[in-house]
Amino acid sequence: MTENLKRVIKKYPNRRLYDTEESRYVTLCDIRKLVVEEVGFCVIDKKNGDDITRSILLQIITEQEECGEPLFTIDALEKIIGFYGKSLQGLAGESLCESINIFRDQQEKIQSQLAEALKLNPMTAPLAEMTKQNLEVWNQMQAQFFKRIADPEADPKK
Repeated sequence: MTENLKRVIKKYPNRRLYDTEESRYVTLCDIRKLVVEEVGFCVIDKKNGDDITRSILLQIITEQEECGEPLFTIDALEKIIGFYGKSLQGLAGESLCESINIFRDQQEKIQSQLAEALKLNPMTAPLAEMTKQNLEVWNQMQAQFFKRIADPEADPKK
């Protein structure tokens, strides 16, 4: 999403966010909708010109975590915090991003194949097989990630 920035959101000192494309003030909820709709954007601090997109996205995550069922467990948050300042910080961030991409892609495939299977044939054996394969890929990816965390000196190709 960040490679194709189209929209600039300006954050003013009064904490208000202004969407320069739509010429209107927006809320964190509006920015969350941009993320969900995969609209490229960046948030610029009007006062000093800094890109504060990460900070705004973290605010949205915090808001979402406080409402309803949280995505991150305490254990997961503690592990993420533990990566900061260590040599694996960059690798951990990349691995988390890749894990999320794989998970999202698998979910999209599952939904698409389920819809197709139900349209063509109420028998769901192919869907079960595909789900099994996706779970195996996911488990292998997780195992490699945790191996790297446990032994950062290990060769990742082993």
